[in-house]
Amino acid sequence: MKLPLRPARSARTTLAAGFGGLLLLMALAGLDDLRILRSIQTRSDTIRNQFVERNRLINQLRSDLYLSGTFVRDYLLEPEDTRAASDRASFARTNRALTAGLEAYARVLSPAEAAPFEDLRRQLQEYRGALDPVMQWTPEQRRAAGYVFLRDDVYPRRTSMVALADRISTINEHQLNTRILQVTELFAGLRIRVAVTMLIALGLGGLLAAFTTRRVLAYERAVAQHLEEREQARAELKDLSTRLVEVQEAERRALSRELHDEVGQSLSALLVGLSNMAAELPEAVREASAPRLATVRGLAENTLRTVRDMALLLRPSMLDDLGLVPALQWQGREVAKRARLTVTVDAAGVPDELPDEYRTSVYRVVQEALHNCEQHAQATSVRITLRGHPHALVLSIQDDGRGFDTEAGRGMGLVGMQERISNLGGTLNLESEAGRGTLIMVRLPLPQ
Repeated sequence: MKLPLRPARSARTTLAAGFGGLLLLMALAGLDDLRILRSIQTRSDTIRNQFVERNRLINQLRSDLYLSGTFVRDYLLEPEDTRAASDRASFARTNRALTAGLEAYARVLSPAEAAPFEDLRRQLQEYRGALDPVMQWTPEQRRAAGYVFLRDDVYPRRTSMVALADRISTINEHQLNTRILQVTELFAGLRIRVAVTMLIALGLGGLLAAFTTRRVLAYERAVAQHLEEREQARAELKDLSTRLVEVQEAERRALSRELHDEVGQSLSALLVGLSNMAAELPEAVREASAPRLATVRGLAENTLRTVRDMALLLRPSMLDDLGLVPALQWQGREVAKRARLTVTVDAAGVPDELPDEYRTSVYRVVQEALHNCEQHAQATSVRITLRGHPHALVLSIQDDGRGFDTEAGRGMGLVGMQERISNLGGTLNLESEAGRGTLIMVRLPLPQ
């Protein structure tokens, strides 16, 4: 009766050994695969990090080279010493950034990049040496030789150095491709090993797929909720921005009225009092005090003019009393007198019952545009065109200034213009090219 038990025991031993061996084989294969994967991952991370760091540094060097040339150009073409000193200081900061960038790249330099890198360093030293005496030029020297120096020395040197930076970047990419091929070969060897255990991994893969599907669905719900919260926050932020603009305009209106009604009236009364006091003085005292009275009267008149100008800049009363078009015409005349610009205002079809927020937004956009023309554009003429249509208000502002880069030159003023128009559901388009002026196009849908 005990004989039949031997085959059973043998089978159990065989199955145990088989499964044990299979599990041991899977464990060894898994450990070996993990070791290879870890090696590949480490090498891949090292390659990627080195490439990213080198690429970042070379891009920074290239950017600093362009920026350095820009500051040199601005310095040589700037007639004012104050602005020229600012450009010279900016060039010095960029020069220090170039030095720091070269030192940082030297620490991650590969042997294949040594030759072009040394050429770049040498040319940069020569470039600095050529610029050192130029940075001490007087305005007359800059005006006389600045353009020629830019054309014959600065731009060719910068182009050569940028070409060297591009060559280093190309070598870096070539090394990346070579190392990627090495990693690919390691993956090919691993693929053969993985194919042996693939069938066994299918079961585990099914479980993992079920688990992953469950997790993905959970993440999808979380992302949808996050997007909904983000849209809600964006709407609240837009509403807050609109309210801030309204509060700002209300404060400006109140401050303007306070300056005009209280401070302005007080100063006017002071002038009248001075005149009455002068008339009541005896002839001899009046003649002796005439210079002092004239000085005090002039100071009061200047203060009164300053207060009125501040009140008008904060919120012109004619915008509320006479409407948008007279306010724009007055603003154009004031800027034309102050900045010696030719400002033309052409308005037609503008409804008289335009809401206050529309009048204020259009006025502020024109005010900011004229300020930019006066301070930055170096324009000689500006044309403002305002057209009222049945369902929209269209504004265009065209100047003949020097233009600018619309992607890199958006300051807070332009951002504020865009914010005001967006709050009313309108669109603002900006077109500008160097030497061809700037065109601002605004379209505001009118409320029904």
